[in-house]
Amino acid sequence: MEIIIEELKFPSDANIILGQSHFIKSVEDLYEIMVNSVPGIKFGLAFCEASGPCLIRKEGTDNELMECAIENMHRLGAGHSFLIVMQNAFPINVLNAIKNCPEVVNIFCATANPVQVILAKTEQGNGILGVIDGNSPKGIELDTDITHRKRFLRNLGYKR
Repeated sequence: MEIIIEELKFPSDANIILGQSHFIKSVEDLYEIMVNSVPGIKFGLAFCEASGPCLIRKEGTDNELMECAIENMHRLGAGHSFLIVMQNAFPINVLNAIKNCPEVVNIFCATANPVQVILAKTEQGNGILGVIDGNSPKGIELDTDITHRKRFLRNLGYKR
């Protein structure tokens, strides 16, 4: 077995959701979740099929974001994994619906941070062991940081 680290590459104004699913039907179900959750959402979705023709399946509302998802999943090559690259929305807008999708097994991350995916490579193929989402902490939150955090969330409309 070989351990590989792959960095996901996506636009700086995008968010991603990397997950694992168990069935080709995931592509259509995830598409429906995305378009029904946020009107006008721009996204690309790629899913690595793990049996049969083993194709990278694709859907989305934006060709550039679909190509971005496809390129990342081609590099990962991990069966039954999916990547959604989105703009005009945040993971919080769609994540519960995605987690409730019957085919979804696991969510590895939902973020706008830099992401490194830790893969195991065997003679059978690749599998995702986990992710490194962003950076390590640099300190402990002070009172001024708490005030800034609360103001930020209220400015985004997530808290009153």
